[in-house]
Amino acid sequence: MNPFSNPDIRLLVLDIDGTIAGESNSIRQPVIEAVRAAQAKGIKVAIATGRLYQSALRFYEAIGSTLPLIAYEGALIREPQTGIVHRHWSIDPQIAAQLLDYLEANDWGERLSIHLHIEDKLYIRKFNATTLAYLEQSQFKAILVSDLRQVLDQGITKVKALSQDCQVITELFNSLRQYYSPAQLYLNQYQETSLEAVHPSVNKGVAVNYLAETLMALKPENVMAIGNEFNDVEMLEYAGIGVAMGNAPEGVKAIADWVAPSIEADGVAIAIQTWILDANPY
Repeated sequence: MNPFSNPDIRLLVLDIDGTIAGESNSIRQPVIEAVRAAQAKGIKVAIATGRLYQSALRFYEAIGSTLPLIAYEGALIREPQTGIVHRHWSIDPQIAAQLLDYLEANDWGERLSIHLHIEDKLYIRKFNATTLAYLEQSQFKAILVSDLRQVLDQGITKVKALSQDCQVITELFNSLRQYYSPAQLYLNQYQETSLEAVHPSVNKGVAVNYLAETLMALKPENVMAIGNEFNDVEMLEYAGIGVAMGNAPEGVKAIADWVAPSIEADGVAIAIQTWILDANPY
């Protein structure tokens, strides 16, 4: 797609990790300035992340968004200003229990850090180096429980398994894809060290569709989305302009309409300048 064909962008959707936040776990000033410039032209800006809702809030506030926040890949869509929940799709309790049994089995249990997310709460069974690193990055506190099955009836938003051994996560991901059908769970391998499972109808594409078409009466061609991981693929495919970051895996770049420079080269700022500030008529 030619950026100079005057795309009618009304909504810009941004992923967080690897897109607007890099190793510093913060947003660089050129990106903030570009987002503000887009907003000054009347473009609405939203966050769509796999992060916990609370962990995503400071990024949401940094870019000055006023739209509902899409968290947990879209399993939770909530308005920070009012607390209104537009959507919370939780995993079936029986499937969550089966998944927990599978993850805690002898072949996997000792090699994984297992997390249960319930809206704004994170439950873990033990603290280890992997869990502590995750908590530091997300700036979130965890609730320790001896048996994670104690909270399965509260509506599990996401099940997350982490390991610093990338091969363990890859093997687990491939194994679970054979065990569960897409109608039972939406599975995603994230940054090679994390596997995530959510309700089968959940993905960022579905969430952005809801935000754009149901809440804002827009069409896909009015949406530009920027992301860097496989959990961004559906929203990049949905958006009229799907932008992959230069640091994205090749499989993500392959489905994008355009590839921006990497996060450390302020790729989001350059994408906004190219597709919105220079090209958008509004």
